[in-house]
Amino acid sequence: MRMLISAFALWLTAWPAPAEPLRIPAPGGEVILPTAADRRAYDLKRYAAARRVGDTLYVSGVIVHRAEGEGRDVAAFETQVRRAFDILARTLKASGAGFEQVAMINSFHVWDGPDFTGSKQQQFAAFSRVAGEYLQAPYPAWTAVGTSGTLGETGIVEIQLIVHAPARKP
Repeated sequence: MRMLISAFALWLTAWPAPAEPLRIPAPGGEVILPTAADRRAYDLKRYAAARRVGDTLYVSGVIVHRAEGEGRDVAAFETQVRRAFDILARTLKASGAGFEQVAMINSFHVWDGPDFTGSKQQQFAAFSRVAGEYLQAPYPAWTAVGTSGTLGETGIVEIQLIVHAPARKP
């Protein structure tokens, strides 16, 4: 199963980047698909990278995961968290928003999984350090919840955002 998920992830990222995000009209707003991989996921897995409804932008969860060959220690985890936040940054930018507009973060942590060898406190401290590279005061609301797993087998944390981002005027 792990190889199947890895192969699917590789297949999604192998597509060339689109010149601009795909925007699909939706009731009350639009669906935003920043990359070709997001377009493939939308078609195959039936979820949007982001969906705007009025002045609220809902950003689908991005999984912090350990890729093949990566470590399970705190330093490797920080790199993995940065990768996820970079994906979130790309989605925000494609949606005309930035981290300064994030109103709510929901993070779902696998505290005792096989892909991170540190403690719950080490994981959250490392996650918070990296989040601080992207988030500035005034900080968003944040709920961190423990869970037994994510959709991806090597997932350690899933990060979801709710953003106040007024719709662009045509």
